[in-house]
Amino acid sequence: MGNVNIKINGTPVSVPEGTTILEAARKLGIEIPTLCFLKEINEIGACRICVVEVKGARNLVASCVQKVTEGMEVFTHTPKVQKSRKLTLELILSTHDKQCLSCVRSGSCELQMLCQEFGVDDEQYYEGHNPQYYNDDSTVHLVRDNNKCILCRRCVAACQAQNVNVIGTNSRGFNTHIGCAFERDLGDVACVSCGQCIVNCPTGALTEKDDTEKVWEALADPTKHVIVHTAPSIRVTLGESFGMKIGTNVKGKMINALRRIGFEKVFDTDVTADLTIVEEAHELLDRINNGGKLPLITSCSPGWIKFCEHFYPELIPHLSTCKSPQQMFGAIAKTWYAQQEGIDPKDIFVVSIMPCTAKKFEAKRSGQAASGYPDIDVALTTRELVRMINRASIRFKDLPDDGEFDNPIGLSTGAGAIFGATGGVMEAALRTAAEWLEGKPIENVEYTEVRGIKGIKEAIYKIAGMEVKVAVASGLKNATILMDKIKKGEAGYHFIEIMACPGGCVNGGGQPVQHAVVRNFVDLVARRAKALYEEDRHLPLRKSHDNPAIKALYDEFLGSPGSHKAHEILHTHYVARQIY
Repeated sequence: MGNVNIKINGTPVSVPEGTTILEAARKLGIEIPTLCFLKEINEIGACRICVVEVKGARNLVASCVQKVTEGMEVFTHTPKVQKSRKLTLELILSTHDKQCLSCVRSGSCELQMLCQEFGVDDEQYYEGHNPQYYNDDSTVHLVRDNNKCILCRRCVAACQAQNVNVIGTNSRGFNTHIGCAFERDLGDVACVSCGQCIVNCPTGALTEKDDTEKVWEALADPTKHVIVHTAPSIRVTLGESFGMKIGTNVKGKMINALRRIGFEKVFDTDVTADLTIVEEAHELLDRINNGGKLPLITSCSPGWIKFCEHFYPELIPHLSTCKSPQQMFGAIAKTWYAQQEGIDPKDIFVVSIMPCTAKKFEAKRSGQAASGYPDIDVALTTRELVRMINRASIRFKDLPDDGEFDNPIGLSTGAGAIFGATGGVMEAALRTAAEWLEGKPIENVEYTEVRGIKGIKEAIYKIAGMEVKVAVASGLKNATILMDKIKKGEAGYHFIEIMACPGGCVNGGGQPVQHAVVRNFVDLVARRAKALYEEDRHLPLRKSHDNPAIKALYDEFLGSPGSHKAHEILHTHYVARQIY
């Protein structure tokens, strides 16, 4: 493929054939504004914000889809272009709910930013019929407010990219709106709660259901012992919301912020990630040795679990019965920890900080109440934690980096840390399973073949004289490929890791919202995951079964991996669900 020579605003630039004007302009440091464009997901040229002038063309062209041609001359900000963009914004704003001060996306709304840039205020330039929609809050994880929707269709594209396809454009013309088939509520369709629609929405039309008030009330209740635990990926994404570089590990600051909010104990979900690995590795070896259902498929991602229940119910027997690290933490907190501290489980209020909106759904599932009380009382996203930090008037960037997790659920290993990246659960499980199978310490604990951002990764490892075939998938479209192979009997895998969100938890639906420019042209997943692998590399313990906290838990309470008591507390069940 050759290069094409063009001029943008009079400056020559040479770019590969097939490059769009939008991409070519970036090479010169020119960021053409967009609203609907998501690279490789929503390339439809519909919003017309990205229009530019091309010499010789009769009309303005959408730079996000228009490919360059030899000798093309492009002008990105002529009066005609700026007038067109401003007019488009005025038309969008004419039917938009402009209650920006109370909107959760104020300050990070792409429409708001563009209106400020082009001098568009909230005066009603174009009056007429303005459709009014009810807020759909029928799910436990999400609220949809179509009064703030700009019909960019980015949420629809994200849902399609996940192979869930429960939302689309309904009606026609001026009455077009985003909804489910037959105008069903989102809670009545096969939404899997992954939240990818939220992180890809440019406005406040889609938001997680905010549960922070429940936490504030618990913190103010003197009868409650309120504890919090944070998922591994939170420490490498939280800083983004406070202007810090993508991939910055803010673990110490995060712990200090949680203490200042008022939590009595701050624990690390990495510990129960280690616990999950010990139980899951035992389950894998049991199935291999005793003729159980293979491949075993991980159960840490609740969005994936719900997807399987809706679309592949016949494959439910392949799912690990282990609870996720979030739920295992709550189960241990209200049984073993309650016993250790002499606290009635009903008085322990467990808050989890998760990268995932599906964790809100998971916390409400049946089979998630080992103590007789819900394992998790409230699951918050990273974004909700940010709001709590801001409401508490905590200057996050100024906090010291010396925060340490509390014990006895604070000591974790590198295996627990890498849970947040696609392939991390697989690698952590292999570290333990390989050592158990070999019956001796394994020095090389890095299984690099299952790392990286590729949607599907496969590997075969020779362990204790046997070939163990594994696969990793992130994103539900890739999960579909593996599930179809299993159904056809073409897989031959022993173990499969699946994460609902592309790239794993570091790209979860509850993570900080990033502007489309960042999503389109910065590898968020790689930068965030790199920080987790760096933490793993520098921790003294890198195998889950070596964690002394886990050893003590089994010695003092659970007995052994896979024991009857372990199953009662740490394992769960799944149900087949209808698609619609």
